Amino acid sequence: MSTREAAVAGQFYPSSPDEIHAMLEHYNQILDAHLKEKGSVLHLKPRSVIVPHAGYVYSGFTANIALRLLSNSAITRVVIIGPSHRVYLTGTSISEFDTYHTPLGALLIDKPLVIDLKERFELAFVPEAHHEHSTEVQIPFVKTYTPDVSVVELVYGDESPEKLAEVIEYLLADRETAVVISTDLSHYYDIKKANALDSICLDAVKKLSTAQLHQGCEACGKIGVEAMLLAAKKNGLRSVLLDYRTSADASGDESQVVGYMSAAFVEQ
Repeated sequence: MSTREAAVAGQFYPSSPDEIHAMLEHYNQILDAHLKEKGSVLHLKPRSVIVPHAGYVYSGFTANIALRLLSNSAITRVVIIGPSHRVYLTGTSISEFDTYHTPLGALLIDKPLVIDLKERFELAFVPEAHHEHSTEVQIPFVKTYTPDVSVVELVYGDESPEKLAEVIEYLLADRETAVVISTDLSHYYDIKKANALDSICLDAVKKLSTAQLHQGCEACGKIGVEAMLLAAKKNGLRSVLLDYRTSADASGDESQVVGYMSAAFVEQ
């Protein structure tokens, strides 16, 4: 069997299972204490989520909220969609490996769905594109909160949001499938500028406004976000913003920050 090996374990997230569990437990202790009086968000049952993809020390808390919520949904598979950072791609690559390695144990890749998507949407398989951190950093969360699901990994480059939206719409037609959209927000502005730019992204997601997304949002995964907004409107989903912060929350450096958000898409 072929394996999608972990490419960034020990860099973006710990390679030790105990360290991963400790980080997630720490995030959840903070989350549970903070949301004690607003616990309704922890009962959401998302069909899809948007999550960041930096190192866990920076964006893990923000991603954890969203991916923890997937355990509330009766799902059997998770499709993770993220932008390519290392390899130039025309269109979208879908992983054809058999399993996805994580420090917490392997997840099966849903090969029947991979074949279906590849043929239905004329997707490619570019193996070198699947050393991608934007998708991989989500996998330990998925293994923790929904350990029995199968997964599919999609990495896109120069892609049409409309075409990607068609893929998402098709996936959401199956109620046992959850979609994870990976993106960070603005990069390397001072905190004031970052907050201003990121607020455009947040408001666009909140209002499902693709037009507003193009009025200054600098998300590196904007294609995926736009595709998700299109699919959400088509499927009658509403968005719930879960968390927003910047790298300054972890580093204390407000001179050059990266923005992170998470959101859930739920039925009306």
